[in-house]
Amino acid sequence: MAGAPAGVPTIYPTILYDDAKAAIRTLTEGLGFTEEAVYEGEGGQVLHAELSCGNGRVMLGSKGREGVFAEAMRGAGPAGVYVVVDEVDEHHARAVEYGVEILMPPTDQDYGSRDFMARDAEGNVWSFGTYAPGAADRADTA
Repeated sequence: MAGAPAGVPTIYPTILYDDAKAAIRTLTEGLGFTEEAVYEGEGGQVLHAELSCGNGRVMLGSKGREGVFAEAMRGAGPAGVYVVVDEVDEHHARAVEYGVEILMPPTDQDYGSRDFMARDAEGNVWSFGTYAPGAADRADTA
């Protein structure tokens, strides 16, 4: 399967929000993402936004727009997204300071990861931890 150049993610979670601007604030200020791009429509709706964390990105926008994707996502439930971070406890402390709802504090997992779990204001579940799927496979081929 053809994909992106080496080092560029090939999967981008995409989430639509009732209040995409508030979601961007929570993700950047509370959960440590970096705003890469935000495109707004005439009414202030977020048509498309890209936020990064490490070498991964998430795309998001406002609900209630027109188009095939917006129609397909209409009525969709919350999403769950896992993000690999190095400093789980520091990342968690930032989220707590911002007031993000924490579902699980930093916890050592049986499979060797340290994770915490949070929920944004619209019900999406964000997990942050040290588990990096496929990292061992890549190290074996390097």
